[in-house]
Amino acid sequence: MNNLSKQLEHQFGFSHFREGQQQAINQLLNGHSTLAVFPTGSGKSLCYQFTATMLPHLSLVISPLIALMHDQLAFLRKKGIPAACLDSSQNKEEAQQVIQQVREGELKILMISVERFKNERFRRFIETVPISMLVVDEAHCISEWGHNFRPDYLKLPHYQKQLKIPLVLLLTATAMRRVQKDMAQKFSIAYPHIVQTGFYRSNLDLDIVLPSGGNKQQSLLTALERTEGGGIVYVTQQKTADDIATFLTQRGYNARAYHAGLSSDLRSTIQTRFMNGETAIIVATIAFGMGIDKPDIRFVIHYDLPKSIENYSQEIGRAGRDGLPSRCILLAGLDGLNVLENFVLGDTPEPHAIQALLHNIATTTHNNQWETQTYGLSQATNIRALPLKTLLVQLELHGAIQAKHSYYADIKLKWQSSPEHICQALPNEQQALFHALVRCTQFKKVWGEPDFTQLNQQGFNRDTVMRLLNQLADANQLVVETKKLTDVYRVEPDKLTTELATQLQHYCETNEQSELARIATMLRFFSLNRCLNYNLALYFGDNNAPEHCGHCSVCRGQVLRLPKSEDSINPSLLTEDLRESQFWLSQQSPDFPVTAALLARFAAGLNQPIFTRLKARKHAQFGKHENVPYSTLLACAQNVLTNPSH
Repeated sequence: MNNLSKQLEHQFGFSHFREGQQQAINQLLNGHSTLAVFPTGSGKSLCYQFTATMLPHLSLVISPLIALMHDQLAFLRKKGIPAACLDSSQNKEEAQQVIQQVREGELKILMISVERFKNERFRRFIETVPISMLVVDEAHCISEWGHNFRPDYLKLPHYQKQLKIPLVLLLTATAMRRVQKDMAQKFSIAYPHIVQTGFYRSNLDLDIVLPSGGNKQQSLLTALERTEGGGIVYVTQQKTADDIATFLTQRGYNARAYHAGLSSDLRSTIQTRFMNGETAIIVATIAFGMGIDKPDIRFVIHYDLPKSIENYSQEIGRAGRDGLPSRCILLAGLDGLNVLENFVLGDTPEPHAIQALLHNIATTTHNNQWETQTYGLSQATNIRALPLKTLLVQLELHGAIQAKHSYYADIKLKWQSSPEHICQALPNEQQALFHALVRCTQFKKVWGEPDFTQLNQQGFNRDTVMRLLNQLADANQLVVETKKLTDVYRVEPDKLTTELATQLQHYCETNEQSELARIATMLRFFSLNRCLNYNLALYFGDNNAPEHCGHCSVCRGQVLRLPKSEDSINPSLLTEDLRESQFWLSQQSPDFPVTAALLARFAAGLNQPIFTRLKARKHAQFGKHENVPYSTLLACAQNVLTNPSH
C-alpha cells in the first residue's frame, strides 16, 4: 500500500481511491492546477478534502449552496479535519470566531459562497491569509457556455491572481468539451491536467416518448404506472409545476410542487419530506436539484423539454445513485420549444437599456461611489435581474466599477422586552450606544426605524449599530426586519464609455446566440438514430461507453421523429394586435421607447420590468401570441414600427 492509500485509510477510513481521485490528488500535490469532471456521486469532494490535509496552508472552497457547505462540514469534522464555513446563517459572533480561527492558522479548509467576495472588508482580510489552494465546486457556473451560470463566478480567476493562490481545483459533474476548455483557459489549467471519468451509467434506462395525440398528462400517468418508487417530474414553468402536482394528487399520487415562487421555508419542508420518503413525487422546475443527494430516486421524468443537454444530464443523474435500476423518461414534443427560446430572448438587454445602465451609474455616482438596489435599477433600465447582475459583473471585469460592500437601506425593529430591561442586561460599554439607539429610533405603533444619520453624528457608525441589533436579535430581545439590499461600488467614471456599451451589447448578443444554439443542439441530439447513452457520453468527452447500451429507447428501435410545427399565423391579425399593443404602451409610458423587441416581448408574454410597472399582464394582448416564434413576432413588430400607417 502506497503512502497516499495509507493516509486515505487513516484519515478517511476508505480502503481505496475511486476512479480519477488519485490522479487528481497526485497532480495537485505535484503543484498542477486540475479540472476534475466526475459524475455526480463519484467522490469529487474527496479530491480537495484529502489534498487540503497535505498542503501547508488554508484551502479556500467556493460552494454554491449553504446546505452543501453544512453537509460537507459535518463530514470533515467527523473525520477530525479542522474546517469551517462563513455563510449568511451565522451571527456576527460566529463569523468572527471563524475569522479568528483562519487568522491564527487553525483551519485547513474554509468554505464560502462566491458572493462573500463582494464584501471589501472580507477581501482585505483574506488578502492577509496564506492560501495553498482555491477549490471551485460546481465549477461549470464559471462558464457562460455552461448550465447554471452564475455571474459572480466570472470574477474568481481575478481573485485567484489577486490573492496569489498557487493551486486551483475545479470540480464539476457536467461539462461538455467546450465548457471544459473555457474553464481550463480561465485558470491556466493545462490540457493533460483535466481528469475525466466515465459518464455512462448502466443502471439508467433512458426513454424518449412522443405523447400519443399530444396528450402529455395521459403519457405522464402511463409512465408512472410502469414505474415503482419515488422520483422527480421536471417542468419548465412554475404554473405547470402547480398544475401537474394537483393533477397527480387528484389521481391518488403523493405529489408536491417545488419552485422558486414558494417561500424558502416551504421549499425546505417539501425537500425534507421528499428526502425522508414522506413525499413520493416532486414536480419541480430546475430550482430543485443542486445539492439533492437521495440515493433511491427511482425515476426522473421530463414533462417539458430540458433547457439543454447539460441540464438533461445533470437532472437524470439524480436517479439511481444507489446503483439500482432507474428510469429516465422524456415526454418529447415541440409544444414547449417557444417557451424555452423565449426565456433566452426575453433576457437579452436592448442597446438603449445598456446605455441607460451606464448613464445611471455616471449620473448617480458621488465622490466615485455608487449605491444601487437591484429592483430599482432593473426598473430604471428595463433589464431583468439575472442579466443585470451579469452586466454588473462584466463592468467589474472591465475595471469600470468595483464592489465595496452591501447594506440594507430599510431597517425596522420591534422590542421583545422593554428597553429598560434590555439596557440593564447590557455591558457598561454598550449602554451609551443603546441609549442613542432608543433616542434615534422613530416608532409607528409597534415598529421603529433607526435614524443612522443621527446615530453617526453621535459617534456610532452603521456597522457598530448593526452588530448591537444582531446581538439583541440573537438574544430574542428584539426583532430586526431588513429590506432593500443596497450594493456599494467604487466607480472609474472615465471607463464608462460608448465603446464599453458596445462591448457589453456584443457580449449579451453572443450569449443569446449560444443559448439558442444549445436548444437546437438538444433537439437534434434527441432525434438521432444512435444509442442515447453512447451519445450522451460522447457529448461530454467520454469515449468508453458501449455503442449499444441495450437499455434506451433507440436501442429498443424507438427513434424520435418530432412532428413539424404547423404555421397557422394570420399575418394581418398579428399586425393589428401589435398596433394595438404599440398604442397602449405609448399611452401608458410616453417617455419610454417602444422598440420592435419590446413589442415582440409583449406579444409573447415575456415579462420585462416595465411590463411589471405597467401591470401589463392585465391587458388582453399581453402574451396573446406566446406560441408564435419570437423571430416572427420581431419581424412583424419591425414592420409595424417602420410602416405606421399601413
